[in-house]
Amino acid sequence: MIDNLESAVSIPKTDFYGLKPIITMLLISVAYLVLSAYLVGFRSDQVVLLVITNSFYFFSEATRKFITAFSIFIVYWILFDYMKAFPNYSYNTVHIKSLYDLEKSIFGINAGTSIITPNEYWILHQHSFLDVMSGVFYLTWIPLPLSLAGYLFYKNRTQFFNFAFTFLLVNMIGFVIYYLYPAAPPWYSQQYGFEFIANTRGNTAGLSRFDAFFNVGIFKSIYEKSSNVFAAMPSLHSSYPLIALYYAVKSKINAGLATVIGITMPGIWFAAVYTSHHYVLDVIAGVACATTGIIIVNLIAAKRLSK
Repeated sequence: MIDNLESAVSIPKTDFYGLKPIITMLLISVAYLVLSAYLVGFRSDQVVLLVITNSFYFFSEATRKFITAFSIFIVYWILFDYMKAFPNYSYNTVHIKSLYDLEKSIFGINAGTSIITPNEYWILHQHSFLDVMSGVFYLTWIPLPLSLAGYLFYKNRTQFFNFAFTFLLVNMIGFVIYYLYPAAPPWYSQQYGFEFIANTRGNTAGLSRFDAFFNVGIFKSIYEKSSNVFAAMPSLHSSYPLIALYYAVKSKINAGLATVIGITMPGIWFAAVYTSHHYVLDVIAGVACATTGIIIVNLIAAKRLSK
């Protein structure tokens, strides 16, 4: 499969501006807009995505290879967006109190006369420095993996495809778990208690303090577009930096980038809990998903090399 992805990036020079690629991209673009409008409604960011994709595809042979390779990440974004049309709570019971109780039973902190979760502990021990750092860490959860992907695309094409395939696979594992085990994030029980409320809007939770500190609406705009509030388990925010760090180390890339990823990884894990977006259990599940994806891709790669 990985070899097939690599070969798909080869672009015949004779047909670069031919009628066939133009018609193909036109049909894909129209189909995407029509399907998106039907499932989640028409939005301007869908047009922006198409403009960027088509611009890269037709600008030059190099940019076409680049956007074709990065289509793996585009597919992820589209699937994530389409989850809005199929809310996971329509298929299975949402876990709210049971997950909260499990978190407390395993990671509970003694607070005098009661036991509280790590999320509740950090609500009682907020600090502006931690608010800012958590926001900074959370802002890197997509740019850093994409930066690594761009670096690998030009420096180590094989590892790029291994990384991209792992990224997509881990997301698919996460999406399946979202539907098998819908789970509310910590901020939900803090705000609404343990009663399930369908169509609950996304919430910035502790990240609102970052927005307030800088008087911006960065996280507010991000979480208003959340595909599903009840998709806290596993924390894919926690999966991405682990995948990135693994391939950064394995590919022996620039030590500076690997170091930044290595520092960011535990920072994102901490921020997920500190801001009440995830339980510790969610973070552990995200790490498990990333590890599973890495192992599967390595097994596939080893099997292909042994043939």
